[in-house]
Amino acid sequence: MLRVATLASGSSGNCAVVSDGRVHILLDAGISTRRTAQGLKALGVELRHVSGVLITHEHIDHVAALPVLCRQTQAALYTAEETACQLCGRWDGLTERFRVFEPGQRFALGGLEVGAFATSHDCACPVGYWVTDGKRKLVLCTDTGVITPQAREGVRGAHTLIGEFNYDPEMLRRGPYPLHLQNRIRGARGHLSNEMGGELAAWAGSQGAGRVVLAHLSQENNRPELALAAARRALGELGLGENDVELIAAPRNEATGWLEV
Repeated sequence: MLRVATLASGSSGNCAVVSDGRVHILLDAGISTRRTAQGLKALGVELRHVSGVLITHEHIDHVAALPVLCRQTQAALYTAEETACQLCGRWDGLTERFRVFEPGQRFALGGLEVGAFATSHDCACPVGYWVTDGKRKLVLCTDTGVITPQAREGVRGAHTLIGEFNYDPEMLRRGPYPLHLQNRIRGARGHLSNEMGGELAAWAGSQGAGRVVLAHLSQENNRPELALAAARRALGELGLGENDVELIAAPRNEATGWLEV
């Protein structure tokens, strides 16, 4: 049975875990190794049993734990080659851990199959991921300013989507961020607004997804109730309700607990 849990989700740190009970894979590693280990232990998984880390991009809220994590585990690091180069330039001793790929490739990790697809973010080579055990499919798509054609295709057939709902446009406009940072966030290489996240959720629902986890909500520029309302509106336009697609707002600093994919 394929299961997933988010350990943290937001601008201060991102980490999730997907597992079939034998293979345990981290999706990003943006919180401390100590917090990661505690979150995993609460789910019944020991840190040393992590087989690999799928890295979306090199921003610190997605990779902060890597140096310590590599000292405490034997986990391989999977990411695009350009991202690996950025991280090897930042930290010594990681080079041999990397298994690099080009967006669009797929590969085996234990008994699971993984695919990577291109997203659009202000970094070297951002990607999202899908993971399948051959029966169920999980998709992670965050940190993208637009829904790329590759992301749309990657989400096709997902049973569970972890999708970005980063900001509410009005909160961003009225909030504390300077104009240049606002423009970065809402730009084509920034983040998805609630409405754009809703569009992605609706696409996933139209393709048969039974659950959408709303992820990477900004602490300053969003609220869970606004993100959930946007997702409900988008699904409702397709005649889909929460009996069809379950909606969960991922907590910023806590684990969701296991969710069956």
